[in-house]
Amino acid sequence: MKLHLHRNSIITILCILSFTLGGFITQKFEEEKITVSLIKQAQKIIGLDFSDAEADTMLQDLERRRKGYAALRKLNISNSIAPALNFNPLPAGYRFPDQANYFKVSAQQNIKLPADREKLSFFTITQLAGLIQSKQITSVELTRFFINRVKKYDPVLLYAVSITEERAMKQARKADAEIAAGKYRGMLHGIPFGVKDLLATKDYKTTWGSVAYKDQKIDMDATVVTRLENAGAVLIAKMTLGELAMGDVWFGGKTKNPWDIKRGSSGSSAGSASAVAAGCLPFAIGSETLGSIVSPSTECGTTGLRPSFGRVSKHGAMALSWSMDKLGPITRSVEDCAIVFNAIQGVDGKDLSAIAAPFNYTSQVGTSLKGTRIGYIRSEFKLKYSNSSNDSITLVKLKELGAELIPFELPALPYGDMLIVLSAESGAAFQELSLSNRDDLLVRQDKNAWPSGFRSAHFIPAVEYIQANRARALLIEQLNQKMKDIDLFVAPSFGMNLRATNLSGHPCVVLPNGFRNGLPGSITFTGQLFGEGKLLKVAQAYQKATVFNQNHPSLKF
Repeated sequence: MKLHLHRNSIITILCILSFTLGGFITQKFEEEKITVSLIKQAQKIIGLDFSDAEADTMLQDLERRRKGYAALRKLNISNSIAPALNFNPLPAGYRFPDQANYFKVSAQQNIKLPADREKLSFFTITQLAGLIQSKQITSVELTRFFINRVKKYDPVLLYAVSITEERAMKQARKADAEIAAGKYRGMLHGIPFGVKDLLATKDYKTTWGSVAYKDQKIDMDATVVTRLENAGAVLIAKMTLGELAMGDVWFGGKTKNPWDIKRGSSGSSAGSASAVAAGCLPFAIGSETLGSIVSPSTECGTTGLRPSFGRVSKHGAMALSWSMDKLGPITRSVEDCAIVFNAIQGVDGKDLSAIAAPFNYTSQVGTSLKGTRIGYIRSEFKLKYSNSSNDSITLVKLKELGAELIPFELPALPYGDMLIVLSAESGAAFQELSLSNRDDLLVRQDKNAWPSGFRSAHFIPAVEYIQANRARALLIEQLNQKMKDIDLFVAPSFGMNLRATNLSGHPCVVLPNGFRNGLPGSITFTGQLFGEGKLLKVAQAYQKATVFNQNHPSLKF
């Protein structure tokens, strides 16, 4: 039997559910009486069946709670305020894989400034650092080179929201003065970079890719920005993101894939991946909640690191899901990821979900993986999909390098259903858009877009949100048990692993492993929680044994 409800009744039902996070309440609906009949209608929406007598016992509580929802909404809580509930991805009694902090990368030997300066476009951080440290090029020259390149290709690729030129040139001049005085800070000193425009920066807009926030200014620098600048890096641009961190469509259009400008760059770290792939930035910061580093890195052929949840402070970043958001680098190589990650990781006393843990990394010498136990999700590698041939060859290559391949399967849990965690938290993060009808300003308005998702999130019972988080606790414990006998595991980039490990908080490296129909393909290495050191070394060994990250788009458009 179909349930036909008047719009006012639907809104009232939304308000009365004792489990819901909010609704579209007005004075009129506050005054509408809650009845047993209304409860009987409402219970159909959430799949419960209370008797008339049971419904009658709820009336007093539901009336009281409806008034409470209105009181909470009047607080107008900022997106920057996290709930007083912190997600912790660590299993009980967990020991960090790295026991001490140590970081060392190999300096580039005999690196020479190319006669054709355009070749600098695709130099790695280590190569550029070698040129700066040896004073073959200044930070001012390098910064000007990349700013000009950003400006040249942005009209086609649409990857930049703001070019921070004045700030960049000031930083570059400071870097040159320090280096000239013998105060070299390390491999990021004088290196230009970009950040996804969900990270706050003083003096420039932080638009979150959204029409609703396109003029927003936040008078602070995000922790990640501060840490990179403290390492001497030079911020030259704020990069596009799909509106409110979904997809590659923002208020300025669709960010393009430099391999094929008829395609979007995927999202939501759309501009970061597009610009790095196009040789317009040496590296950029992206973010991931459910694939926003993995997906654009795959589409654009870049190398990305999604750190463990809690490894990198999110202070100053737009919140989409407080318990799932992660910040990480998008680069040209695994080692570049390690260099940037080393600069941004660690607690700051401002993000209460950040966790202090050691990071131990040294450059991989050679390509041998002898003694390394790598799991592989056998059931997924058996499937036929667009990149299956390249992924199978990756397994062969890992075995050639000496790794022991161990069949592996993820815990059998309803990962898609568990994602109501993301739905509920995003609905809370942007409730003000729903209540004010400013969600009508967003570019996408289809059934699968944010406006619809934010509205429907109000129907998620708090009880079920908690149950989904309890399922995450099962996932964390079960996945920890399954990974006890392996160092890491490898999986297709878009299999169930993407959902599972974003829910569990595990780190991954996504890197190119071939081509499919002329476009880059990728493979994902997933490490132990807070095991980025080992993860990066293994991924680096594979990358050094292949040449896929050395392929670049022609940019003939």
